[in-house]
Amino acid sequence: MATEKQRAAARKNIKKAAAAAKQKRTIAHLPKATRTALGKEGAKGRAKKS
Repeated sequence: MATEKQRAAARKNIKKAAAAAKQKRTIAHLPKATRTALGKEGAKGRAKKS
């Protein structure tokens, strides 16, 4: 289990990665694991909305 500090860092990293990807369209070049993680984060957000 990750500590709260690690989880906060991970969230920050995902936000940073998403922001950079939007600008540069680097999402296409990201490692598969990172892409999957970003997709899952997005799905989580959409699930909360509806």
